[in-house]
Amino acid sequence: MTDQPTLETPRLRLRPFHADDSAAVERMAGRREIARYTLTVPHPYPAGLATQWIAGHAKAWAERRSVTCAIERREDGRLLGAIGLSIDQESVHAEMGYWIGLEYWGSGYATEAAAELLRFAFDTLHMHRVLARHFGSNPASGRVMQKIGMTMEGILRQHHRKWGEFEDIVVYGILARDRTA
Repeated sequence: MTDQPTLETPRLRLRPFHADDSAAVERMAGRREIARYTLTVPHPYPAGLATQWIAGHAKAWAERRSVTCAIERREDGRLLGAIGLSIDQESVHAEMGYWIGLEYWGSGYATEAAAELLRFAFDTLHMHRVLARHFGSNPASGRVMQKIGMTMEGILRQHHRKWGEFEDIVVYGILARDRTA
């Protein structure tokens, strides 16, 4: 498996990002509401950062350090957000992260994409464990994790400082043997 595969669900396509996605990524990820609930998305979002970010995906996939997918609506090809896995080959686990454009919140896209990427992590990448984290101030992300079968494993109290405020980090995980799907 050299090229990153494209995954499909009933409504979504999880595909590699293309250079021409840069403007949409900068527009969506540049929203304060997106950056507010992510560990790594900056605000304001610098011009050109999306191009650099996308340019690194193929090498990271080739080295099996990560897989990053554009979340695209199948019916019209509209970019909805991003989802990915940071892979630890030695420990045979991966950490999932995602964001959905503000205008698409509440449509079930994050859950649908996360369920498919979780399937890929276990069935194709043969991960032993997948984890995900969210800010305590973003319980909607925790509900996504619960819906795909993850278990809340703990809370790192006031673990991360975001914009001058300390945030709890809520950790979820699932083992390959615990999957029901």
